[in-house]
Amino acid sequence: MIHSEESVAAELDRVRQRPAVESGPPVLAVFTVDVAEGSSEVYAQRIRHVLSVALHLAGTAEFDDEDLPADEFPDWFTTVCSRSGEAPRGFARHGRTVYVDRSGGNPWSLQNWIYRFDPEEDSRGWEFWDVVAVSPSRVRVWVDSWGESFFGSLELLWLLYTAGAAHAAGPEVRKAGTWASEVLGR
Repeated sequence: MIHSEESVAAELDRVRQRPAVESGPPVLAVFTVDVAEGSSEVYAQRIRHVLSVALHLAGTAEFDDEDLPADEFPDWFTTVCSRSGEAPRGFARHGRTVYVDRSGGNPWSLQNWIYRFDPEEDSRGWEFWDVVAVSPSRVRVWVDSWGESFFGSLELLWLLYTAGAAHAAGPEVRKAGTWASEVLGR
């Protein structure tokens, strides 16, 4: 699935500000995340910050360059993506370990992770929709997967874990009304 310039811009808007509840597609995919430390609100801010930088690059950078600019990513994310794997904060280091254990894969380098946001790259099978705190230590990360229950999302799981997830379940496809109800607190 190729992401258009318009869809990347709309995705960036949703990262920066929650979309209107009536704007959802018929179905969304959701990841339920138990936050390891800190509040669910702080966790949601970490997710939004990293995605904001990545999507800004998706809309402005030339992905033909060898290395894309990474200065705007938070230090904890650039460090956890380094070869050494050392992280300035315990949540990122712990998340790196949990991701590797769960996925069976290797940690992501920052440049490889950023390149998943290249609009011409078709392996990212999702677009960010919203992140909703549903309890002090649980969030739901909603994405548009165009109705698919199975889609490329390892780069998203990397972010979810390194941002401080103790556990992430999903994706599950649900009606967008479920997301709207959570946003409205019903």
